[in-house]
Amino acid sequence: MNTLRAVSLLAATLTMGLITGAFALYAHSIMPGLKTTDDRTFVTAFAAMDRAIINPWFMLTAFLGALVFTVAATLVNLGEDAFPFAVAALVAYGVVFVITMVVNVPLNDALKAATGSDFTAIRERFQEGRWVAWNLVRTFLSGGAFVALSWALLVHDRT
Repeated sequence: MNTLRAVSLLAATLTMGLITGAFALYAHSIMPGLKTTDDRTFVTAFAAMDRAIINPWFMLTAFLGALVFTVAATLVNLGEDAFPFAVAALVAYGVVFVITMVVNVPLNDALKAATGSDFTAIRERFQEGRWVAWNLVRTFLSGGAFVALSWALLVHDRT
């Protein structure tokens, strides 16, 4: 059982690091880079990247993986010293998951579904500033979850 606890914490920490890195990459390079482009480039590039990121590799190893492995790590560490840190990570990432599904995904989907050649109007309806602000929240919360899981690993190793 001790090995299962360690492996679950390790998997949760690894996948949380991957998703945090993806959110951070958007926050510090992709969105600032796209911000400087014309409307047509922004709309077509963002839509293409969003289509590309929705793939089994990303979903299993990062976005859904972080959730599933953190739930597993929390459950198998019930009553252990690492448990409170796993719970903190789960709560933080649960908020990230909700933000993603309620804010970012609907904005992404609306941009991809937009038709016509008025790229200025499509970009304005996308609400770029709103997307960026909520992505920053996702970055900080998932980063906090990563720290909590890292600490859970340390606590687990000491017991």
